[in-house]
Order: sequence, then structure tokens, then C-alpha cells
Amino acid sequence: MKRVRIGRLLALLLIIFTIAFWWAGGDLMLRSAMPKTPALPTGAAATVANVTGVWERVHRIIFLKKAVDASLDRKSYVSLNDTPLALQQAIIAVEDNRFYQHMGFDIEGILRATLVNVQTGSYSEGGSTITQQLIKNLFLTQERTLSRKLEEVVLAIDIELRYSKEEILEMYLNSIYFGSGAYGIGEASTIYFGKPPFHLNLAECALLAGLPNAPSLNSPYVDFAAAKQRQAVVLAAMARNSYIGPSQAQEAKLTPILLAK
Repeated sequence: MKRVRIGRLLALLLIIFTIAFWWAGGDLMLRSAMPKTPALPTGAAATVANVTGVWERVHRIIFLKKAVDASLDRKSYVSLNDTPLALQQAIIAVEDNRFYQHMGFDIEGILRATLVNVQTGSYSEGGSTITQQLIKNLFLTQERTLSRKLEEVVLAIDIELRYSKEEILEMYLNSIYFGSGAYGIGEASTIYFGKPPFHLNLAECALLAGLPNAPSLNSPYVDFAAAKQRQAVVLAAMARNSYIGPSQAQEAKLTPILLAK
């Protein structure tokens, strides 16, 4: 408990530091250190734009729950209670196996994922946490700058302080892109299998959990073989993390996949 309190205090201090850093113009310093891009507005217009941008970021951090509610699509939202445990475990195993240990970002996870990818010669595991991916889905662009990455980490810590792990996982499952036009597990389950998530079996859960890694390429409607290969990676990760046994993984790999189309 003491360790958790210290972690939360450090997280709060990091958030306060980042707000002060942005407000003091640190964002501009980071931009100046990056490769030059086409000229931006100068003078008063640039100052107003920068102040506005800083205020929007600070406002989002302070009023995070309001920003999250505004960004979530509730049309096909599925509660975690209606999501198979196997799907939850599959997502955690392949996307962020230290999900319940970190506070939004995970240095150990980044190093581990890099090592696994080098050993396997493929991008089988990612370095971003589920929390960071949720932040990107809700708020951020794919811009690769130090400023954007810093904002992502701060928001990830902030959301960990305000929501439970179960709430974060639920929001992630409802906002991630699964390919073939399916955003969120509700749409993905219907588009691919023609049924609600609650009725998915292990083989189907593993296949869906493998899609967010490269949804446009791994969709079974685009490349069924690639989807099955990714399913095998997910099942191996589940077995490695003791969510299922080797025999269950093998049985799921051999289970026929019946698509809705």
C-alpha cells in the first residue's frame, strides 16, 4: 500500500511538472530541437495558437473524465461484464502483460517487447501499454514528437489515477480498431462472427485479440492466413502467461473459424 501511495505521489508530481513545463514554453523548446518542418505562423498569431494549445492540454488533464466521456462512442458500448474473460486475458497477454502492475507506462514492458521482437524477428509484441493505446485512441494523433509522447505518458498516468484497471480495459476494448470498419469489441464481434461478444469462444477471442496489432492487414476478410498466424501468436502468449494450458492453445488453433460473411 505504501508503494502505491508513493507511486501516485510521483505520478502527481510528474503531471504538475509537465503542466508547468508546457506553460513555461517547454513545448516550443522541444519543437525547436526536432527536425525543421514548414514554417508556422509567427508573431501574435503563433503566440495565441501556442497558448491555446497549451490550455487545451492542461484543461484535458484537469478535467480528464469529462474529456473521456466526450470522446467515447456509446452506440455499441459493451461492458466488461459482457466481455468474455478469455478475450480480456488474450488482449492483456499480447498487448500488455504487465497491465495490472504498471501505472500507465511500463519501462520493463518496453525492454521486454523489444527483446522478444528481436528474438522472433517479427513485431509480435508492442511497447505501449493498454493505457497509452487508449489515450491515443481517444485524444492524440499519430504525430511522432517528444511533446506528443510526453503528453501521452502524462495522460496515461492521469487516467490510471482516476479509473480502475477494469474501467481502463473496458474503455480500451470499446475504442480500439479491429479492422474492416469495426471500432470496439461490440462492432468487431458482430462484423466478424455475427454475434455479441458474450458468446465468443476461445478461438474467436484469440483471433480478435490479434487484430489491433495491424487491423488493416490482419483482418480475416483481408487475409485469413495472416489472421490465423496472429491468432497463434495470441494463444502462445496466453499459454506463456498461464491464462490457458498448451493443450487448450492447440485445441483453439484447430477450432474452425466461421465468419459472418
